[in-house]
Amino acid sequence: MRRPMCDCVMEIWIRVMISAELTRLNHAVSAGLSPLRAPAPLRLSEWMADHFYLSAESSYTQGHWEAYPFQTAIADLMSHPEVEELTVMKSARIGYTKILLGAIGYFAQHKRRNQALWQPTDEDRDEFVKVELEPMLRDVPIMQLVFPAFLRRNKDNTLLGKHFLGSMLHTRGGKAAKNYRRISVDVALLDELDGFDLDVEKEGSAKKLAAKRLEGATFPKLILGGTPKLKGFSQTEASHENADIRLQYHIPCPHCEHEQALQFGGRDTNYGMKWKENDPESVGYLCPSCGSLFSQADYFRVWQRGRWKSKNTGDWYDQINAVFRSSEDVIIPTPRRVALHLWTIYSPQATWSGIVTEFYEAQKKAKAGDKSDLKTFTNTTLGETWEEASEHADSHILEKRAEDFRLREIPLGGLVLLAGIDVQDNRFEVTVWAVGRGMEMWTVDYMVIDANPADERDWDLLDNYLASDFRHSCGTKLTIEAAAIDTGGHFTHQTYIFCSMQRVRRLYKGKLFAIKGEQGYGKMIKGPGRPQDINIRGKVIRHGVKLWTVNTIPAKDLLYNMLMIDRIGPGYMHFSKDLPSEFYHQLTAESRILRKTSTGERWVWYNPPGRRNEVTDCTVYTLFCAYSIDLHKYTKSMWDRLEQSVQPLTGDLFQAQAADEDAPAVVEKIAKHKQKTVCVPKVQRQHHGFGRDGWNL
Repeated sequence: MRRPMCDCVMEIWIRVMISAELTRLNHAVSAGLSPLRAPAPLRLSEWMADHFYLSAESSYTQGHWEAYPFQTAIADLMSHPEVEELTVMKSARIGYTKILLGAIGYFAQHKRRNQALWQPTDEDRDEFVKVELEPMLRDVPIMQLVFPAFLRRNKDNTLLGKHFLGSMLHTRGGKAAKNYRRISVDVALLDELDGFDLDVEKEGSAKKLAAKRLEGATFPKLILGGTPKLKGFSQTEASHENADIRLQYHIPCPHCEHEQALQFGGRDTNYGMKWKENDPESVGYLCPSCGSLFSQADYFRVWQRGRWKSKNTGDWYDQINAVFRSSEDVIIPTPRRVALHLWTIYSPQATWSGIVTEFYEAQKKAKAGDKSDLKTFTNTTLGETWEEASEHADSHILEKRAEDFRLREIPLGGLVLLAGIDVQDNRFEVTVWAVGRGMEMWTVDYMVIDANPADERDWDLLDNYLASDFRHSCGTKLTIEAAAIDTGGHFTHQTYIFCSMQRVRRLYKGKLFAIKGEQGYGKMIKGPGRPQDINIRGKVIRHGVKLWTVNTIPAKDLLYNMLMIDRIGPGYMHFSKDLPSEFYHQLTAESRILRKTSTGERWVWYNPPGRRNEVTDCTVYTLFCAYSIDLHKYTKSMWDRLEQSVQPLTGDLFQAQAADEDAPAVVEKIAKHKQKTVCVPKVQRQHHGFGRDGWNL
């Protein structure tokens, strides 16, 4: 029996409706479970090949991303799960910024990880966000799926950060220490590392401050990159040198297959770029193995076969399998810190003849006395640091001239004790110097006091040290006349309190200066003092302490010139044989370099990244003390009276209590010091009060 037509139509309609409902249900379930779906694993190079786009605002050519052979490994090492720190020391025109943008998109969309990007200044940050980041977010379609606030005026889309679905990108300038606080991320990126201050508001390097933001991350990633600048002061070069493995892009010679990293070379080298005199178009690359020249076109025929390899060990990165291999092609453990170096010769965006022309023009200006273009060529084309003419003391020479007197014993000639104190997170560092006629100086002590400056009780350790006595070779005992303590760093308020406490005035009889350093070009070492309010346990004390300014540029200039004096007498600095080598390394840590500024050329002092300089700072503070109590103004008669007080010239030698010496030894020492009669030491010298409040300070 045949079914009515209406029944068949109804059945078909029901089936269609059920099918549509099932389809909608499947879509709804899929959408609801999508956050739980693990995406297929991709390397950054693969993600960029699928999604990345070159925006018109910041690219030579607009269009889909196609990686150069040397760029693939850079991208993959940024996303490698076992590489925790990647440093890229680079020249211009190698595409690093695009890879960095790709990494930001990759970690936001594919990995859903929190990120922080620091630029050297707030202005650099603003320009990067507007010219690079926001066009990328606009032109890479997949980013709009995780960034619903795109093109909206929204708190999730600002210059300070971008809120993605499941993650957050913080964008900050690197000048202020506060810009590194209250941020916890999985990925930290520092662009143009050499543009950051060496010591961000005395809280440490930008690299260390950024690395702190990664503590606790499951897959921490610190990406550092930039063009190096000044030799010895380049944070990029320092990070590159401290890596576990340093890689360069090696290519085979088109003629003999010898694998090599391309280098600029020079007139007398058997490798590198060579050309006929005054003919940049004739340039080729000289292979050190076969001695043949090959052209840039020849290079493009073999660049796909290049690989990132260590020049020192032969270890290399297998980018096909994303593993590291030894020179014998055996898989080795993945290094935690990896560094790459790349320069313009590898980039198709620059011609080799253009590189030679740029070098010719820079060299011509350098011969005329202007080395600025040659410096730019070295930094931005070769991707290397520029070695500036500099002045600095030699730690080895100073250590060799150490004399046979012990620490905590004041040699003859030392008449006034001064101290400089530097406050660190876990210690106090103190240097004590004795000053004599003509500002001749002797090291009396170098002390590192382990302490927590946040704990009020630990300041007693410093208090007791400052109140201690130091034995003079004549047998007298001297106390510290004046001390200066730095208030910068993390414990400014605690230092203010310490300088104002009555207990310090009771235990320590000298003058204690709370100080803060400023450059102070063309000024005296001692700057003005300004009253500061302090809060002690909730009680505000108006003008409770005076904060003094130390002009560090003239102070370091004076210190350097004194270290250069090689004859005993006025201004000469004596060192005890008991001082450790670290003392000399810190004393000579900084170099004086001639730099161009907005007001002309000036000599400035720089401390290389990673080098401690507490001894330099403490000695500068000691010089401030000397100027504060006017020792530099003392006349001969004033020194005579002071010497009579410390090293009396009358009396019976055999009443002396010279420690660890008999009378003839004392007589011999005094004779060497050109004293006319012998010294009668006192058991205890009375404080002569040069540092008391009544003095003209």
